[in-house]
Amino acid sequence: MAIGMGRIMTKNRVVYREFGAPEEDDADSNQVDLPPQQQNIRIQATRRGRGGKTVTEVTGFQTTPETLAKLTKQLKNQCGAGGTAKDQAIEIQGDCTQKILQILIGLGYKAKISGARP
Repeated sequence: MAIGMGRIMTKNRVVYREFGAPEEDDADSNQVDLPPQQQNIRIQATRRGRGGKTVTEVTGFQTTPETLAKLTKQLKNQCGAGGTAKDQAIEIQGDCTQKILQILIGLGYKAKISGARP
């Protein structure tokens, strides 16, 4: 328990909630985990919004967050770069479009490179 501002707070107890159930419960139940061959993946190298640094964005995933996290870890290891998974997309630091394309095709995904080089 933590004491703050004169109130006792616990981790699992909801003190105040407006408009019904939280959105996290709804998001988990609507998440679909399609097989790799049914997903259309787009790979694009971009610099937009990152202070001139190039990142490779991999979008189009229709999978659970756990599967996306495992795939992100695998891509980061094989590219030798950092990265993250957010909003059903993967971002890998640097321009790794060709390497990621080969990895995803090897895993059975339908992947394409989209956009021009940054």
